[in-house]
Amino acid sequence: MAADRRVVERGEGEGDGDLPIPGLALTPPVRRPRREPIFCGDIAIRIARDGTWHYQGSPIRRKELVCLFASVLTREPDGSFWLVTPAERGRIEVEDAPFLAVELFVSHCRGRQVLSFRTNVDEVVEACREHPIRVARDIVTCLPTPYLAVRPGRGSLPIEARIERSVYYELVALAVPETVHGESVLGVWSSDSFFPLGQADEG
Repeated sequence: MAADRRVVERGEGEGDGDLPIPGLALTPPVRRPRREPIFCGDIAIRIARDGTWHYQGSPIRRKELVCLFASVLTREPDGSFWLVTPAERGRIEVEDAPFLAVELFVSHCRGRQVLSFRTNVDEVVEACREHPIRVARDIVTCLPTPYLAVRPGRGSLPIEARIERSVYYELVALAVPETVHGESVLGVWSSDSFFPLGQADEG
C-alpha cells in the first residue's frame, strides 16, 4: 500500500511532467523548407491601357476573376509585372499601369484634407506619403498623366493606378499654389502631404 501511495503522490506531484500523455506526440513537428513557386515563364495575360485584362487575346469579363488576379500581382525591381501564388509565378504584360483610379472621395479629418481613390478593382487607396501621386508627361500627347501608388513592389518601383482624366480634373479643381524647391506649382494636399500637379502658369 505504501508503494501504491508513493506512485499516486508522484503522479500528482512534480514528476508527472515526465509521464507520457496518451494521444500526444512527444516528438517535435518537422519544419519543412518553404517551397518556392514554380516558374511558369510568360503567361498569356495582358492588361491594356484602359485597364481591361485579356487572356489569350480575349477580355476577361468576370470582375471577380480580375480582382483575384489583381490580389496576387507583384512588380519586380526591373519594372516587370508578375502573378505570384504560393505554387506558381509567371510574367504578364502591362501596357501602362495595371490599375485605374476611377473615383475620388474628399473628406476632412482634424482639419486635414484627405483624398481617397477607388480603383477599377474596387480597392480604396488614400493618397499619403506611402501612396503618393505623381504626374508624368505622355510621350505621345505631352499631356500630364497622373498616377497613384497603390502598393509597393519588390523593388523601388510601386504598383500604380493611372488616374482617369475626369478624376484628374477634379484634382485640378482642388489644387492650390505652393512653392516647391523655389518654384511656384499647383498641387493638392492629402493627409499632410503635398503633391504637385503642374507649374502654376500652366493652363
